[in-house]
Amino acid sequence: MRVANITLKHRSQRMKNRRWMIAIGFAIAVLAGTLGVRDSIAQTPAAPPGFKRVELNRHDSSNPGHEVVLARAEFDPGGAVPKHTHPGEEVAYVLEGELTLEVEGKPAQHLKAGDSFYLPGGTVHAAKNTGKGGAKVLSTYIVEKGKPLATPVGAPPAKK
Repeated sequence: MRVANITLKHRSQRMKNRRWMIAIGFAIAVLAGTLGVRDSIAQTPAAPPGFKRVELNRHDSSNPGHEVVLARAEFDPGGAVPKHTHPGEEVAYVLEGELTLEVEGKPAQHLKAGDSFYLPGGTVHAAKNTGKGGAKVLSTYIVEKGKPLATPVGAPPAKK
């Protein structure tokens, strides 16, 4: 009788442990899903072919409601990023290659490795690799937290 009693207590404890593990696993899954949805809301739209933006670092800014993002833009030969805006400032440095930067209302700028530029928030601009090889630009963005890093300008309306 004593052996049967110990076995039942052992099974009962294992069942309680299993229930707790399932509950904890479920809570972790819900939390991860919630965070994933929150982060996906602020994702940048898909990049055009020949262009890739690689996020290197992201931190909260001391300016409430803003964050600082460090990213590297990579252009294949002939690659371009169409007209778009950012929800804050961009300070950039051309690491390699050559590009043409078109800023709305200004003449196009030809930039090469070693050049830098600044764009105020909301400025409509586009860039194209006009060199023979690839081009890379290192950019620091000081942007409104929770907004997409880039928003296309003149994109067709989304289909319902």
